[in-house]
Amino acid sequence: MEFTSGSPLGTADTTFELVHAAEADFPTEYGHFRILGYEGRTRTGDAVDVEEAVVLRMGEVTKGSPPLLRIHSQCLTGDVFHSLRCDCRAQLEIALREVAAAGRGIVLYEHQEGRGIGLMNKLRAYELQDAGADTVEANERLGFESDLRSYSLPAAVLHHMGITAVRLLSNNPAKVQALENAGIRVAERVPCIAEDVVSRRVYLATKREKMGHLFD
Repeated sequence: MEFTSGSPLGTADTTFELVHAAEADFPTEYGHFRILGYEGRTRTGDAVDVEEAVVLRMGEVTKGSPPLLRIHSQCLTGDVFHSLRCDCRAQLEIALREVAAAGRGIVLYEHQEGRGIGLMNKLRAYELQDAGADTVEANERLGFESDLRSYSLPAAVLHHMGITAVRLLSNNPAKVQALENAGIRVAERVPCIAEDVVSRRVYLATKREKMGHLFD
């Protein structure tokens, strides 16, 4: 199944297309989901930039109260290798459990490794952190902003799915603002707080003090 929708991005030669590329059953240890694949294709002249996202959907999400939503950025080191430098895998597991407990909701997984700087640069940032930099300082020393992520693709996916309001599983106010700006109402921000582990305390403190994340 493939669905394409196009919309201008504000310039004469730049357009955005959302492609619903695939959908299938997806049983997991947390429960039974549907898995959906999306591509966001930004065309500027002859160049095409493709961003991918995967959606795990459980239950009816377009009717009734706003469904739970987790927008999760890819973290190979945490999600796959169980790194304790960050709280990424813990947050992903919390989201999957919460959606399963509610019987309905969405986990949207997008490929924005290392807050958008990519895997190799993320490892370079680790090296700088080992020498004393925090996560924000490390990114800046590599020539990046503290967070390069964009949430335009998740917003486009939600619009395509017919979702206009959500209960957002996040500690990041930037995600709330991004969804609101895109016309998705955040009916509630649901905290997504990982267990306190010594190896990630500095990481979490930097999120709170320099990036405004809320740990209530």
